[in-house]
Amino acid sequence: MTSSSPVDGPVDGPDGGGHGGGRGRADERLPRPPAFAIPSQTWKEIAHLLANLLVGIVCFVFTLVWLAVGLGLSVTVVGLPLLAVGLRFSRLLGRFERNRARALLSVHIDEPSPLPYQPGSSFLGKLWTSLRDPVGWRATLYALIRLPWSVVTFAITLASLFAAWPVLPWIARGLTHVDRAMVRGLLFPSDELERRIAELESDRGTVVDTAAADLRRIERDLHDGAQARLVALAMGLGLAKEKLEEDPEAAAKMVDEAHGEVKLALQELRDLARGIHPAILTDRGLGPALSALAARCTVPVKVAVELPERPAPAIEGIAYFTVSELLQNTSKHSGARTAEVDVWRTDDRLLIQVRDDGRGGASTDRGSGLAGLAERLGSVDGLFVVDSPSGGPTVVTAELPWHHRTGSAAGAAVARSRRMA
Repeated sequence: MTSSSPVDGPVDGPDGGGHGGGRGRADERLPRPPAFAIPSQTWKEIAHLLANLLVGIVCFVFTLVWLAVGLGLSVTVVGLPLLAVGLRFSRLLGRFERNRARALLSVHIDEPSPLPYQPGSSFLGKLWTSLRDPVGWRATLYALIRLPWSVVTFAITLASLFAAWPVLPWIARGLTHVDRAMVRGLLFPSDELERRIAELESDRGTVVDTAAADLRRIERDLHDGAQARLVALAMGLGLAKEKLEEDPEAAAKMVDEAHGEVKLALQELRDLARGIHPAILTDRGLGPALSALAARCTVPVKVAVELPERPAPAIEGIAYFTVSELLQNTSKHSGARTAEVDVWRTDDRLLIQVRDDGRGGASTDRGSGLAGLAERLGSVDGLFVVDSPSGGPTVVTAELPWHHRTGSAAGAAVARSRRMA
């Protein structure tokens, strides 16, 4: 009879594992998953969360210092410039954070519009523009409120790396969702509003500059042209009056010459008035005005205008001066034998197409007048397309809104078109 001794502990199997009891299994720990099992995007999110503390401290300290110093010295002459400089650096910090969010959080954010400085504006004008910068102030607010959140995210992420590894991807995803919301809320540009403000500011400055340039041109043309002829005419008539009794034939000849000067002066005045705004465009509309324009072109031009009604006056002026410049280019550079101008309306858009059978090669990428036309039409939500292969033909298509978007933008485009034409 064989006796068996009592078993004091679990019986080990061949592999050393405990088969007879549960204590060995209770002591076992779940194995840590390999690092490569975590997606690369999660590692990017973890890196973003760990970097938050250093970035948050730097941004907070810098922002707090310049804001406190600038506001404290705002009663002096150096305080406001310091605030403006600080806002410019806040813009740079905002750009850095947007780039970090793109790289690590896959948040695709457009850059805001640059500050709309007016060309030739004074120091005070630029200072005021900088102090009103909404992008800089939002970036400043972002830097101030990020530090507490950066401390929280750093602590939670660091603890999760050592104590809660299996749930780390979910923790990282949840924390970075808050980061994404903050970036979108404070660093995401309100494109439409900010870009429209920048456009309106730019258009207003362009209107002022263009008006001043037009006044200088008119003054120069009057001084060098019609005024000079009228002065010469007055002098000639004065000499003719003196010679009237002693030499009637010479006086008659001088009066005849004065008559020719009068005709030339009138023609110059007509050309000057046409350059400001053609009377035929105001009185009869785009069709007759373009026909008169084509009659003065050195290349035979066929004009077809099909419009049920007249567009807005500003758009009508842009269309006229656009065709004027295109026909001038055809006359001077294309070597064409014939040209055609078609104008029609599609929905709420005015379409213009100018074709010629010249040598081609025209482009908007060479800093030519065509690039200026494209920019001027773009300022009123217009389009400008050039199809000009080498050897020709050249087809230029312009599209304009039937009604102008804003008076300033349309006025600026009209003035620029008039000046170029």
